[in-house]
Amino acid sequence: MKHDISRDLPCVCEFCEHAAIINDDENVLCERRGIVSREYKCRKFVYDPLKRVPKPLPPLPKLSEDDLVL
Repeated sequence: MKHDISRDLPCVCEFCEHAAIINDDENVLCERRGIVSREYKCRKFVYDPLKRVPKPLPPLPKLSEDDLVL
């Protein structure tokens, strides 16, 4: 079953199941290709939803004391 969210993301090693994040900010460790750039693409790409960093939530609106009175 495919999810719609995977269609919006590019097929790059940063989101691949075969890649592991290393200390370098620009590279990942691929099981298939070794150390490659985060933007590298190959035919073995498998989307891993746990590697996606979600967008931050918007801040909650401020409540006045009148909003809290029953």
